[in-house]
Amino acid sequence: MATDPSEYDKAMPIVAAHLAKIEPAVVRTRASYGGQPFAAVHQALAEALQDEGAQWVVPQVVAELARQISDAATDPRGAAG
Repeated sequence: MATDPSEYDKAMPIVAAHLAKIEPAVVRTRASYGGQPFAAVHQALAEALQDEGAQWVVPQVVAELARQISDAATDPRGAAG
């Protein structure tokens, strides 16, 4: 099934705007909760996303971000790994 390239061009500003809401929540949560238990990080991230108006992030994505933030202090690669 072929996808019209113009559909990508139409969608990218919407995706970029959504990511612009997610990034500050992740950065703020990482700074305050890096290396803390997953449950605390997950709750803080969910609240930060809500504050940014990005509460509709897929739950699996929120859980993965929270896991990376929680593991950041114990993994020398941090969230990039």
